[in-house]
Amino acid sequence: MAKTVVLIELDRGQLKRPSLNAITLARQLGSDYALLILGHSLNEVASSLVSYGASTVLVADNPALAEPLADRYAWVIAEAMRKLSATTLLASSSTFSKDILPRVAALVDAPMVTDVLALEQENGETAFRRPVNAGSMLATVRLSGERRVLTVRATAFPTPAADAAPCPIEPFEFDPASLPNDTEFISREERASDRPDLGEARVVIGGGRALRDKESFDRLVGGLADSLGGAIGATRAAVDTGLAPNDYQIGQTGKVIAPDLYIALGISGAIQHLAGIKDSRIIVAINKDPDAPIFQVATYGLVADLHQVVPQLIGAIKAG
Repeated sequence: MAKTVVLIELDRGQLKRPSLNAITLARQLGSDYALLILGHSLNEVASSLVSYGASTVLVADNPALAEPLADRYAWVIAEAMRKLSATTLLASSSTFSKDILPRVAALVDAPMVTDVLALEQENGETAFRRPVNAGSMLATVRLSGERRVLTVRATAFPTPAADAAPCPIEPFEFDPASLPNDTEFISREERASDRPDLGEARVVIGGGRALRDKESFDRLVGGLADSLGGAIGATRAAVDTGLAPNDYQIGQTGKVIAPDLYIALGISGAIQHLAGIKDSRIIVAINKDPDAPIFQVATYGLVADLHQVVPQLIGAIKAG
């Protein structure tokens, strides 16, 4: 039996690639691990997971799981842990796992640590390093008990290679009538976009409150993102003032990203925002305030008025 279960996140049957990074921690823990996916019509995505070194790909496939209702998913995941006699449940830190995994921890009576950055050994015991106070400090946490539930900061672990011998795919059998039915799926609204997903994009353009209005935000941040084939992000201040929708928010209370290139437009660099971008490979900051904290973490900085510079930058990229 696998001692670790890695929950792989899907969105409408499509793999969310940052969730694979939890496999890297599973390997570091050193025991056998199984991959678990939930949803409906999962044959194709299950086949794509067989070469990540797991002992099995466990598939909970049922129409009742077509939408990620937290109470149903938590019940199935807890049952999978019990049947496998698993001691550890792993998933990447995301809104998906934040909704579901605390419920699983309660169902299996296990302690939980979120946003794990690294594995440590202290006096022969395993401990986990995680950020606190918006990433300004790190805490080392040691758990007791037979089971544990962990979420990992995907940006802190490399994506595993899919180079192992294929493992079997096994259906996870359960009685749909036993699922909780206190929650009902009504509808789902999502914005159609040709831009890459914010959490997976190699290039991200972030905008702050200095963009002044939504038209400027869309024209400058959106225009630069489109010229570079990137995604759009925003600070909490920009979201709160209506310049950008909530799902663009980056930072402590938003998404944590690690693109190859992050360009910050009119972003001062509050610690809450820096917590979401600090793992970016290259950070470029454009701000007219030379004392803005963003310049302390930026790889390259330009002290200038973004309303003048960004249109020139977009024009140069299109011309080149």
